[in-house]
Amino acid sequence: MVIMNQKNVVFLLYFLISASFLSCEQNEIVYVTNTGRAYHKESCSSLVNSKIAVSIIDAARSHNACPVCNPPVIDILNIPQNKTGIYRLNNTVLEKSGDAKIELMLKADVVSHVDGDTVRVRINNPPEGLSVVETIRFLGVDTPETVHPNQSVQVFGNEASDFTRRNLLGKTVYLAFDWDLRDRYSRLLAYVYTASGNCFNANLIKEGFGYAYLNHPFQFMEEFKNFEYEARRQERGLWAQ
Repeated sequence: MVIMNQKNVVFLLYFLISASFLSCEQNEIVYVTNTGRAYHKESCSSLVNSKIAVSIIDAARSHNACPVCNPPVIDILNIPQNKTGIYRLNNTVLEKSGDAKIELMLKADVVSHVDGDTVRVRINNPPEGLSVVETIRFLGVDTPETVHPNQSVQVFGNEASDFTRRNLLGKTVYLAFDWDLRDRYSRLLAYVYTASGNCFNANLIKEGFGYAYLNHPFQFMEEFKNFEYEARRQERGLWAQ
């Protein structure tokens, strides 16, 4: 039989009330627009042209609170991303890869590189469903083949592979995810961010080391298509004459 003194009872009540408040806070609905970078109360005048209802926790991952209507503010860093601790960008309203929040991503160390769009990483204390060592296939980008068992080395494949090796091998990176967590080969599908906050997937396309991979939808498809268009137009990397 456990006997609780008055101090313990007060602490328990405080904990239960705080947990209940936090749960309600996360489920609260706020509103964003198609192009804005703030979230709003339903009555805000900024919602004239578009009005998208989202949970406050999803809005706070990519938007700031509107300074005019003063919607509720939530401390996103003290809230679990989800049950597995994996930051899925398809659950946000982000349109640009540069707007993702690195502090919410999964930290990993690149221990080896496979080719231009694939590396292996070590994850300390991996969340449920992930292993300590994982093979990462970059989301939204495809580089020329260098290690395919049924294909010879493709044009500019070695250059792309070397670019990834030089920039990522031995470095700490940050991983964000999308709709599908793994591909048919059980590789993790991820956006790989460097410590400076740059999306390496996007950089491969910008510098002409890879194509925007459009066979399957992903969060930044339109942005990556535009990056490829610019790389082609400026004849960078594999697009050089």
